Amino acid sequence: MLALYLRDVRLGIRAGGGALVGVLFFLAVITTAPFAIGPDLNLLSRIGPAMLWIGALLASLLGLDRMFQADRDDGTLDLLLMASGRHMPALTVFIKAAAHWTASVLPLVVAAPLLGVLMNLDPKTAFGTALTLLAGTPAIAFIGAAGAAVAVSLPRGGLLISVLVLPLVIPVLIFGVSAAYALQAEPTPFLPPFLMLCAMTLFMAVIGPLAAAAALKWSGD
Repeated sequence: MLALYLRDVRLGIRAGGGALVGVLFFLAVITTAPFAIGPDLNLLSRIGPAMLWIGALLASLLGLDRMFQADRDDGTLDLLLMASGRHMPALTVFIKAAAHWTASVLPLVVAAPLLGVLMNLDPKTAFGTALTLLAGTPAIAFIGAAGAAVAVSLPRGGLLISVLVLPLVIPVLIFGVSAAYALQAEPTPFLPPFLMLCAMTLFMAVIGPLAAAAALKWSGD
């Protein structure tokens, strides 16, 4: 499983620019926001956490179609699922989703505090928003794994994956932005929405791979 994880991380970084493409897309979303909104620094700081979350969410969707597609095309996916036995395909999917998150989404979390400067965020809010991204974006990867598994047999399933995944990640976005905004509004408690965000990630870490494994088995049949 460690070898599979390291292999997928290397492939995720190399394929199509990997992390660099996601960071550049994230940067494009954040840098264009001040031009559209104007020079109102107070407004930028108020919407900054939401913009960071929206940019990270959209950038996280970029490489989902590559999570299983290349392995399916060359037959590696069938071998992995057969080697996993009868009850372990979900674990294989979990490892591949974790590798996708490490290669494509973790760089966005690292870049978030720096991009928060463009949104006039103070260091506490910028790093706190990065913490919420660290806790919540794995849920997006696990949900995305299920969407990628459903569309893996389609020749151009990238758009379908986004259509399937976006409605399911809205609760993650809501709790992530709520936790980030709690850092700006001092009376608002940070811990409850943050713990809900962590709970959703843990829940999706179980449900997502199981759903993806079932979809892969169905597409293989």
